[in-house]
Amino acid sequence: MNAIFNLQRETNKLWPKRKPTTQSLLRSPFFILAISLLTLFLLLFLSISTFQTSKSLFSTQTLNTQKPQCGKFHASAREGEKFLWYAPHSGFSNQLSELKNAAVMARILNRTLVVPPILDHHAVVLGSCPKFRVTAPNEIRASVWNHAVELMKSGRYVSMTDIIDISPLASASLRAIDFRVFAASFCGVDVDSTCANYLKPGSSSSFDILRECGNVQSGIEGNIGGCLYAVKEDCRTTVWTYENGDDGELDSFQPDEQLKKKKRISYVRKRRDVHKTLGPGSEAGSAIVLAFGSLFSAPYKGSESYIDIQKVKNSEFLPFVPEILNAGKKFASGRIKDPFLCAQLRLLDGQFKNHWKATFQGLRQKLGSLNQGDDQPVNIFVMTDLPRGDWSGTYLGELASIEKRFKLHFLREEDRLVAETARQLGKRGSRGNLHCPHQKSLDVLLYIEESVCSCASLGFVGTAGSTIAESIELMRKSDVCSILNRTAR
Repeated sequence: MNAIFNLQRETNKLWPKRKPTTQSLLRSPFFILAISLLTLFLLLFLSISTFQTSKSLFSTQTLNTQKPQCGKFHASAREGEKFLWYAPHSGFSNQLSELKNAAVMARILNRTLVVPPILDHHAVVLGSCPKFRVTAPNEIRASVWNHAVELMKSGRYVSMTDIIDISPLASASLRAIDFRVFAASFCGVDVDSTCANYLKPGSSSSFDILRECGNVQSGIEGNIGGCLYAVKEDCRTTVWTYENGDDGELDSFQPDEQLKKKKRISYVRKRRDVHKTLGPGSEAGSAIVLAFGSLFSAPYKGSESYIDIQKVKNSEFLPFVPEILNAGKKFASGRIKDPFLCAQLRLLDGQFKNHWKATFQGLRQKLGSLNQGDDQPVNIFVMTDLPRGDWSGTYLGELASIEKRFKLHFLREEDRLVAETARQLGKRGSRGNLHCPHQKSLDVLLYIEESVCSCASLGFVGTAGSTIAESIELMRKSDVCSILNRTAR
């Protein structure tokens, strides 16, 4: 038995000799190092292969989404034609101001102007140029593009030229194209498929293609040589001029030291000649499409916030289309009939909340100075977005309660005149724009109200700094109501 045990012990000693040798090899530092190096080599090889493959796929995708788009667009464009598009923001009056500035830029640079749709109020926000806090050009372009696509998809797309008569610009040799037509052509999409009612359940959406294409057009993916140049300069760094002889000079308005320390900014505003910088002979000048960010500008501390081209800036008055002007005239002469005063008291106006006390005070003074010479009440047309039921306890409620002295007039969305005007405008794809069947009713109330105020023979009281007030004052200065009277004869 002991022998057996001893034999087993011997056997156990003899056979495991090879195993320990293998285990010792496996546990050897040299073997572990070799295996580690081999593993790292394999991982590195796989990583490089994957990277090259993904890079190849990405490059192919870039070629497919960028170059063909420019190629198709270039082929469809008239020989030598180049385009300018921009990113408007905020309310309608701001958007109209930017349209005029864009027209100036397009004429100087000899480019076809891409006319945008009317954006929802404050759907796109710029920020504050004086505070050097604005949305970057690439971001605001992307926001405008995506919002425009959403307007198409929801059946609410309305071109600026459906509301504004740009014939004065056309007579000044300005070429224009609607944004919807431009976007569809550039992105290789059938323009008819951009109508909301065109979509079928389960079908591939043209709107998805347009959104992806917007990344290219907004400049997020960078400039495309000979195709797209996305302007990076905004009001924080640049004031555009034209033939002023001050190209490259510092602008008179710069961030003060307190603002630099508080906001930690280091911007320097320079005056740049737009023709020299972006015109023929420049990198931008060779691109088919020149994309600006916001083109809003306003006077500030002896300078302009972004565009200082006084020779031609805002030189043309752009009236509403005849349907809107005629509706305003019809309300003034048919509903009010007698001489009247117009008061702009819109709560959604960005400036009203800052100047409402001064606005009401100015209205009180104006009403106090009016003397009808008889016992007839003073007619007042009120532009307001405050529902009649909420007038109690307000100055409007006070005026309405004194019926012997004042007679108030106002328009509402549900009024037949407003609805009929919207129907007329939505009935057709006017002025060369695409007309989509089943387009949702246009919101034209504000435009008709402004037209009514242009005919207010007793005067106009507006909110200081309001672009709506500025628009009405310009209409009154241009004597739009008298022009309508002469046309009617």
